[in-house]
Amino acid sequence: MAVTESSPSAWTSARRDLSGGWRQRELWAHLGWQDIRQRYRRSVLGPIWITISMAVTAVGLGLLYAGLFGNPNDVQLPHILVGFIVWAFISGCILEGADVFIANEGLIKFLPAPISVHVYRLIWRQVLLFAHNLIVYVVMLIIFPKPLSWGSLMAIPAFLLLTLNGTWVAFFLGMASARFRDLNPIVGSVVQLVFFLTPIVWIYGDFLHSANPNIAERARLAELNPFLHFVEIIRRPMLGQSNVWHSWVVVLAITVIGWALTLWALRRYRARVAYWV
Repeated sequence: MAVTESSPSAWTSARRDLSGGWRQRELWAHLGWQDIRQRYRRSVLGPIWITISMAVTAVGLGLLYAGLFGNPNDVQLPHILVGFIVWAFISGCILEGADVFIANEGLIKFLPAPISVHVYRLIWRQVLLFAHNLIVYVVMLIIFPKPLSWGSLMAIPAFLLLTLNGTWVAFFLGMASARFRDLNPIVGSVVQLVFFLTPIVWIYGDFLHSANPNIAERARLAELNPFLHFVEIIRRPMLGQSNVWHSWVVVLAITVIGWALTLWALRRYRARVAYWV
């Protein structure tokens, strides 16, 4: 009897793809590192340019918004710098995730490897970029010392959660964009819009506790933005601030729901990706 994509064997194939891709971590780890080296092949500073460009943008916006909002530089600049580091990882997973299978069309068609290899490669590349950007964070701590404590170590599980979510997002958007090519530019536009709706360059607490009740009431709507919670669970411990536990609950719920949806999509559509690209 023929095996359908909704049969138990389809679930097995999806799990084997995920585990098989993980076992080939030497391959995708090497490819992810080569992606970064290739991008800055003839550059003197190499991947450090990633950090420099991000730092210049963050400092410029930090000085601008510190003046606009009347905040001290030692408050506004660290807020924006760490926000940019986290947002670079989130947006990278989304934007490159939407293109992950299309960009690897040749490898998918001619290399007998699990499609998860390409997603793991993308996530590893984003992790390396995040590590490069942490140089800015270290410099920031030297210039603007923060009251770090043992609670700041919560940034580690927070980043692991970001990585888990970036993985399912890349799988899901990658398959959807391979099937519907118009989705890719839509994702890019949405990410740009979400950047301004998320408290990256503005401080959520300032508006929430505004003397103007109308502003404070509207600021509470930011809680409906899931990206707020993803940013806050890692930025607050990195800045030595207390954790907001309901943000962790929101992120954990999204992680479970997102992976459940992605596993379902992998079961049904994983085998079609090679035809779609």
